[in-house]
Amino acid sequence: MSDTNVNRVVNPGTQTVSPEKAYPGADDGHHAPPVLPKGFEAQADELITHYPVSKRSATMPLLHLWQETFGYISPAGIDWVAAKLSLQPINILELVTFYPMFRQHPAGKIQIKVCRTLSCALGGGYALCDYFREKCKVGEPDEHGLALSTDGKYSVEFVECLAACGTAPVIMINDDFYENVTHPRADELLRQYS
Repeated sequence: MSDTNVNRVVNPGTQTVSPEKAYPGADDGHHAPPVLPKGFEAQADELITHYPVSKRSATMPLLHLWQETFGYISPAGIDWVAAKLSLQPINILELVTFYPMFRQHPAGKIQIKVCRTLSCALGGGYALCDYFREKCKVGEPDEHGLALSTDGKYSVEFVECLAACGTAPVIMINDDFYENVTHPRADELLRQYS
């Protein structure tokens, strides 16, 4: 058997895979360098100093920083973090696609997350989610399960267990947690966040 017919196993860490190949639906203009807010790069550099043994260990903190700044992790963000840490984009993409706390698509400025696991479902979570969708004038959920208002102000989505089963239904609005949410309480919260 000739060596020329054998597919060689290649170390995936040495492969260059661009986001448009690995990230389905990536927009065409994502290779333009992102416009970074003032101080962003200094924050990133400071985060990296916390990991003197391996810059790669700063990947998760940099992804969190990117998402907190831009709202989600775009293909440009994947490229930027990879370049900053001297990694391949695929090394960043594998983390973004694995961890559910990372968003790969835009969400609303006010993000409403309704728990849908058993206790919350039995406690009215599905009706509450419908109520938020109606009040926030969001359409049906997209392929990511996110319903976004046309002005981008609100997004409503189901999430898995928020770990307060005894006080269902529970929600999060941005990073704030609320228990025993009724429709009147939902109205109150929407006024508070408007």
